[in-house]
Amino acid sequence: MTANPNPVDIHVGSRVRLRRTLLGMSQEKLGMALGLTFQQVQKYERGTNRIGSSRLYLLSRILDVPVSFFFDDMASEVTEGQPGFAEATQASFDQDDLAKRETLELVRAYYKIKDAPVRKRLFDLVKAIGGHAVDETL
Repeated sequence: MTANPNPVDIHVGSRVRLRRTLLGMSQEKLGMALGLTFQQVQKYERGTNRIGSSRLYLLSRILDVPVSFFFDDMASEVTEGQPGFAEATQASFDQDDLAKRETLELVRAYYKIKDAPVRKRLFDLVKAIGGHAVDETL
């Protein structure tokens, strides 16, 4: 056993943290739902403790995401040398940007907009300002 957490465990933990934060849920509240302390949730989120399959399933139910969510956007550097991860992965992006409080607050505020056409126009505006072509299929 090594002293460093496995990169897959770190990635899965970061996805737990991302979803928990997007929902505005504290580590304490998530811990209560899991029957754990907030310190144990912290260890999961850092990848220090591995998340077993039954606990991962429970997390998916509590956080209202499919189990696959925890493995989405895994960088190829993480999957290299990992058994069962031979498939080509999508282009990676900076995971740190997703974990920034500003990003999480922006996403939360965006989904609080109840009027779907207004939300879509805001989305198009942000993409245009960011220099991306507006994709009408979204």
